[in-house]
Amino acid sequence: MKLKQVPFLTLFALLLFNFTNAQTVGGKISGSVLDDVKKPLDGATVILLVAKDSTVVGTQLANRDGSFAFENLKDNTYLVKVTYIGYKNYRSGNVVVSQQKPVSLPAFVLSSAGKTLKEVSVTAQKSYIQQKIDRTVVNVGALISNTGANALEVLEKTPGVQVDADGNITFKGKSGVLVMIDDKPTYLSAANLATYLRSLPSSSLDQIELMDNPPAKYDAAGNAGVINIKTKKNTIRGFNAVVSADYAQGFYGRTNESINLNYRVDKVNLFANLAYNEQKTFRRLEIDRDYFDANGDLTSSLKDISYFRPKGNNTNIKAGMDYYVSPKTTWGVVFTGTISHDHDSSPVYSLLYDKNGGLDSTINTLNTSKNKFNSGGVNLNYTHKYDSTGRALTFDLDYIRDVSGSNQMFVNNTFLPDGTLTNSRTLNDNLPATTNIYSAKADYSHPLKGKSKLEAGVKSSYVNTDNAANYFNVIDGVSTIDYNNTNRFLYKENLNAAYVNFNKNFGRFSLQTGLRVENTNGNGHQLGNAQKADSSFINHYTNLFPTAYFSYNLDTAGHNVLVLSYGRRIGRPNYGSLNPFTFFVDEFTYFSGNPFLKPQFTDNYKLAYSFRSLFTVAVAYNHTADVQGETIHKSGNIFISTQGNIGQQKTLDFSVNTNFQPTKWWSVNLYAEVYKNTYQGAFYTGYLNQSKYTFSTNGNNQFSLSKTWSAELSGFFNTSGTYGQFVSIPTGMLDAAIQKKILNNKGSIKLNVRDILHSFSPSGTITNIVDATATYHNFIDTRVATLAFTYSFGKSTNTPQKRETGGADSEQGRAH
Repeated sequence: MKLKQVPFLTLFALLLFNFTNAQTVGGKISGSVLDDVKKPLDGATVILLVAKDSTVVGTQLANRDGSFAFENLKDNTYLVKVTYIGYKNYRSGNVVVSQQKPVSLPAFVLSSAGKTLKEVSVTAQKSYIQQKIDRTVVNVGALISNTGANALEVLEKTPGVQVDADGNITFKGKSGVLVMIDDKPTYLSAANLATYLRSLPSSSLDQIELMDNPPAKYDAAGNAGVINIKTKKNTIRGFNAVVSADYAQGFYGRTNESINLNYRVDKVNLFANLAYNEQKTFRRLEIDRDYFDANGDLTSSLKDISYFRPKGNNTNIKAGMDYYVSPKTTWGVVFTGTISHDHDSSPVYSLLYDKNGGLDSTINTLNTSKNKFNSGGVNLNYTHKYDSTGRALTFDLDYIRDVSGSNQMFVNNTFLPDGTLTNSRTLNDNLPATTNIYSAKADYSHPLKGKSKLEAGVKSSYVNTDNAANYFNVIDGVSTIDYNNTNRFLYKENLNAAYVNFNKNFGRFSLQTGLRVENTNGNGHQLGNAQKADSSFINHYTNLFPTAYFSYNLDTAGHNVLVLSYGRRIGRPNYGSLNPFTFFVDEFTYFSGNPFLKPQFTDNYKLAYSFRSLFTVAVAYNHTADVQGETIHKSGNIFISTQGNIGQQKTLDFSVNTNFQPTKWWSVNLYAEVYKNTYQGAFYTGYLNQSKYTFSTNGNNQFSLSKTWSAELSGFFNTSGTYGQFVSIPTGMLDAAIQKKILNNKGSIKLNVRDILHSFSPSGTITNIVDATATYHNFIDTRVATLAFTYSFGKSTNTPQKRETGGADSEQGRAH
């Protein structure tokens, strides 16, 4: 831990000591909420009222083990009311607090609402945004405009999240976010992650958890925090299914189909989620470059115009079984699979001008490619609950294998202004890649006296990757190996981790602290060829990652809450980013890996205030050392993009989120933030010193027009911002949707129009390039109309929820 963190944690401890010693001892009412099969009802609403006049004293959500507690109570007679969707409301008898002594109530058992459940489950609407002590929860299905979208497009409109034209994700102005699916990392490079998220339909998504400072239980990877995408999980006894299909029309047409199945009988629960889509999209990219001599005089200019029309299909499968050995013990197995294929014909037209603006030559590049990405995984999980207090042991074993590949052909023809062909070059490549990931982890939770809990866990993972880059020059139909660019890169990595986490309530005060240790061992080997020698590197490092959360209820009802938090994160290089092979885009644009890329470390500080989860305001400060990011440097007229360590990044962020209802039929969620990114450090040109304020806002309006009709209007807007070398221009999007419930409220028809104004056009300037300037502009196929149909059928009796599974945490987000 760095010395500058010690004063912060010392002040943290002193504040805790002073507050807890100043606390006034009061009465306490505690208990738990169970369903009709004696399982905890996590999230049940518990309301404490004064018996005499039903004045509300406080409101809580039951913990994961169903427990609740109201503290610092005056002597009086109280009532406890409990509500939960799908269950009959519960109201206790009189509860007397005398001489401020604690009262422990027997468990409240809520009975199923029976036939009423059908009506409630259809009409009840989750809030779009929910605030918790260590995360923000976004309910995907709360927005009609998410209909027909894919997971990447859903993230695009999520508060605090930005997605650029290439599918790269930033969170609160920072790159390097760890994206997880059901608490399991995706193990993918940025490009493959974008492909996978585009293949995942919104109909299969349930929630998105945003954690800018995750607790110690989560891997420390992801300097910008964690985005956990939770897919739908049916928890209904008997046979149940939800089917969905949609057709979307933008520049081209696309389709999505999915089905979610669940069958529970006796001790066995079977589930499956299958999704298939076909899509063809369009994107036009323009890049303008000016080249200068040592005196700053213009020597030439280049205009690149690229067209991308990828067409492909994607199949996603998730299936598994839970076996309830006893009420306390559950075994589970989950299989996941992704099959993705696409092909693209992407012509590039390059116009080279002399210093006077006259056309010097034209280069036409025909880039055709066939790409595949196949992924398969299996997870074995075990849960044992020792008693009703929440003491539990879980473990996960994971194996994941990713296989990807690309076959490309580049035909480059150079012409004089009069159309005379002066040069022709053909280049073929074959880029296969394989990643194998093995992971094992165990977690133990132990409640302690005084409403406190201790958690601990261990994890070990092993990853090996094999990336090849085979390039061939084709002359008169004869292929010869291009030894300058052909290579094969092998990488192995072992990560070992352990953590301990402790939380405790002191009346109005709550404390959660954790410490995680991670040991990383990496070994990279680039094989040589007939003309180049091989090379290798070894990395070994061990780091500590402390986290701390401190919350204080400003009132006894817990309506006004302050939360202070701190955490340290690491951003390890993606496996593919360490491979120094070259990937061609055209004659003037290459991508290259960087075997010298170092991990980045981030310290996150945050202070937040919330009012009944209706209004939250927060200020955060983040400092990142050895920040990783895309860098652009020049070799002759060629621009080479690679991941590099830029230096340090400092981010100051102020955000506000609010939910309110102007009328009974109109509800609003608004999110806004202002952040300042500052980058400083050694760079290709000497020293990078760049900073800029950015304003970002996101909002949605939901309208309940009748019992069966609803509508929505939503959108976002971002002003100009700086991200390393890149300075973006303002961009935004406006969406609208309408929904009609049909078939006795078991089905729905939705119409959604995305980017109505066609205003989403990520563009900007690339700075700090030696003797050159560059701008880029994207025209993307984002104005899309979607018509969707959804139908659900089956029984409706609650059963115990399946456990979130997965132990391969940060590794999957770094594959390839």
